[in-house]
Amino acid sequence: MSVEEARVTVLSDRDRTAGDYILYWMQQSQRAEDNPALEFAAARANAAGLPLVAGFGLTDGYPEANLRHYRFMLEGLVETRAALARRGIRLVVRRGNPAVVAIQLARRARAVVCDVGYTRHQRAWRREVAAQAPGRVFQVEGDVVVPVALVSDKAEYAARTIRPRIQRHLETFLRPVKKVRLKNPSLEMGLESLDLTDLDGLLGELSLDRGVPPVTRFFKGGPSEARRRLGAFIRRRLAHYESHRNQPQTDDISHMSPYLHFGQISPLALALAVREAGTGIGADRAAYLEELIVRRELAVNWTHYSPDYDRFAGLPAWARRTLAAHAGDPREHRYDPGTLAAAATHDPYWNAAMREMVHTGFMHNYMRMYWGKKILEWSASPQEGFATALWLNNRFFLDGRDPNSYAGVGWVFGLHDRPWFERPVFGTVRCMTAGGLERKCDIRGYVAKVDRLAAQARGD
Repeated sequence: MSVEEARVTVLSDRDRTAGDYILYWMQQSQRAEDNPALEFAAARANAAGLPLVAGFGLTDGYPEANLRHYRFMLEGLVETRAALARRGIRLVVRRGNPAVVAIQLARRARAVVCDVGYTRHQRAWRREVAAQAPGRVFQVEGDVVVPVALVSDKAEYAARTIRPRIQRHLETFLRPVKKVRLKNPSLEMGLESLDLTDLDGLLGELSLDRGVPPVTRFFKGGPSEARRRLGAFIRRRLAHYESHRNQPQTDDISHMSPYLHFGQISPLALALAVREAGTGIGADRAAYLEELIVRRELAVNWTHYSPDYDRFAGLPAWARRTLAAHAGDPREHRYDPGTLAAAATHDPYWNAAMREMVHTGFMHNYMRMYWGKKILEWSASPQEGFATALWLNNRFFLDGRDPNSYAGVGWVFGLHDRPWFERPVFGTVRCMTAGGLERKCDIRGYVAKVDRLAAQARGD
């Protein structure tokens, strides 16, 4: 088998002997390399003596997505289509609900192979395809290092509880994905597809939220750009990762989260590259792999097993109780979502973080924590703060609407954490202060860095 059996789930076991091809329904894993779902589909196609077709549904109505997100995603799809073509695979992109497009293409397919999505709507799409596709439907998990259900059968409490469960299986799954050479090309198959040569024209036709512009000065989508950034990180920045990862005035981070979010790079390939890197010391590599595997897959575990992963009601009971007990505490400052989005608070450090987010689609992870804690502190109620933080997160970040985002916002309000000393507004939920930033990092250097980024965004 081209991929580990534990990555594969049969969603529908209808046997079908007819069909012109095997369909890889690409949704989450938007890449032609290091993609277990694609390689599993290629092996099925060879075994059946059929070509492999890849299909993608481009929906106008993806939840909370906007022009910023779509530009980045489509830049990646253009490259992925070309990479698939070099392997003899036709990528068919059609406008419509992803499940509906997959079902249309499945009518001529002997079997369907899809990747795994963890959010509510992604899982609903897969259930719909499994219910309506005429042949077998396989789901192959390739956007985590260790399959979620193998690690645990429940939402884990914290990193310390999931870490040994992941480490138990790590060596089994931390190995390269074998590329399958296809015997039968599909490039000449007469399947209607959108033209991706004019991205501006295509984006103009889509019904999108255009209130958040692309950030092409800072991030270009695509697997090759992800690999270029990864190589630069390993050569120049990995050696400083352990000491600088909480120093937002530096850029000693990988900037991989947008590419992971759109499946343009594999977390497995990323982990292997860092583990085998010749730069830095063991502590640098270990710290990065902890974030990439343990922390990221804790977030995926949360989204997979928690129906309320994006709701205040899903927070730990202790956190909801203590926040409720302090909901009536006086707030020295209160800001509505519009004021926050405009970065118009009294706090220059927070404003800098918000400006980085608005102008670049990214924010240093250390500042994301401070950013979220202050939204809790400045909101009329913890429920309002949760809703505001999630709205801003999903609207401006390239990597918003992601398990990491949902767990990150949840952490602000106590998720995957423990009770701390009791304080006004926060209760026993951990707080962060401007004084803490001043003690722990060069926060004024960070503000100056954001000033430079904002000038770059304006074209100054």
